[in-house]
Amino acid sequence: MTTRRDFVRNIGLTAAGLSLLHPNNLLATPDPTTDRKIRLAIIGAGFRGQNHISLALRRTDTEIVAICDIDDRMLQRTANVFKKAGKPMPKVFTGDPHAYRKLLELKELDAIIIATPWEWHAPMILDALAAGIKYIGTEVVLGITLQDHWDVVHAAQQQKAHVMMLENVCYRRDVMAVLNMVRQNVFGEIVHLQGGYQHDLRGIKFNDGSNPPGPGAEFGDKAFSEARWRTEHSVHRNGDLYPTHGIGPVAMMIDINRGNRFVSLCSFSSKTRGLHEYILSKGGPSHPSARVNFALGDVVTTNIKCANGETILLQHDTNLPRPYSLGFRVQGTKGLWMDVNKSIYVEGASKNDEWDQAQIWYDKYDHPLWRRWSKDTENAGHGGMDFFVLHGFIEAAKRNAPTPMDVYDAAAWSAITPLSESSVSMGNERVDFPDFTSGQWMYRKNDFARGDDY
Repeated sequence: MTTRRDFVRNIGLTAAGLSLLHPNNLLATPDPTTDRKIRLAIIGAGFRGQNHISLALRRTDTEIVAICDIDDRMLQRTANVFKKAGKPMPKVFTGDPHAYRKLLELKELDAIIIATPWEWHAPMILDALAAGIKYIGTEVVLGITLQDHWDVVHAAQQQKAHVMMLENVCYRRDVMAVLNMVRQNVFGEIVHLQGGYQHDLRGIKFNDGSNPPGPGAEFGDKAFSEARWRTEHSVHRNGDLYPTHGIGPVAMMIDINRGNRFVSLCSFSSKTRGLHEYILSKGGPSHPSARVNFALGDVVTTNIKCANGETILLQHDTNLPRPYSLGFRVQGTKGLWMDVNKSIYVEGASKNDEWDQAQIWYDKYDHPLWRRWSKDTENAGHGGMDFFVLHGFIEAAKRNAPTPMDVYDAAAWSAITPLSESSVSMGNERVDFPDFTSGQWMYRKNDFARGDDY
């Protein structure tokens, strides 16, 4: 019997010529010379931007030539990062929210990284593309509206440029070991996957920087910085506001945009109680935020149907007390991995009806990238996975090659947010998923993390 996957693979071979027309193949031939230095700029020097700066300063193949931020405190913290690294402060652009446009006029830029609040990502990407920047790395998410996502995809195609979402969880060590297991057919044919963003953010959303402290001030300066923009999304929006940590890794495991695609989704939102109760418990009924009505449901659940028949369950859970977890589950015809209990079961290899400790399998299937670069990941942030996401971006720019995760990945993963908002607002109706590749998903190959270089 010919499966859809076999059919797609076969027509991909016969239509190989068509794939040459794909926008990512319109760039110059990849440069085999990898010893050139990338001139990098950072837009957004907050705590996430400072993390990228610290990692870039550790590299001998990267020179930070400019930074941009409108927060003097963050710029001073960034200056301390350069001082600690023994490097001179680069050009600084500040003064107003559009100061980054002056930065984009610099002639010596090879690549930029955007680490600003969500609503600025799409405008800054579009301005960078218009300025001729060929390598753009952006923190999640790609945009706010569905049109934002289409605008970025079309502009990247027009400019023959690369836009990479810096989704670090795709490089988490256990995730990559499981990816290795999937590719070696340990779990059999994959049937169902789960992931999400399950993180108690109440203290972050209500860190007001007050003295005496208001709700959440115990989380410190970093939380205060994030609260100034993130909390508003919980006030006005209801959907999966942060899907990419959960969807990115599992999408790579089932070849989304590369022989498979998201077809449709359906989202449900619970009632909203957690944020209001947190305010009352920390600040009392007289606290100004006690009068705010929050749109975001405490738990948002999204079901996704894929072209090759897999189902994906995503959960967004940031308003209730809980330990941090991304809730991964990868299940196939021979077994499954579950993140929360750190367990794996493989039929015929595990004891009947008993879980194995996942670490045994992680060690056996440790991904070649981690085996090669593990020493370089020390103190890199988020358990070392921050090293890989920056490394992949810089190495692609050095080679004039496609980034490990491309603009179609960024659009598909991030578009879950506006699509889930639409589904919830329409009474949990099914919403068709756009094909950002315009049919090319049938011919593209999944090269993510297949080599041991980057």
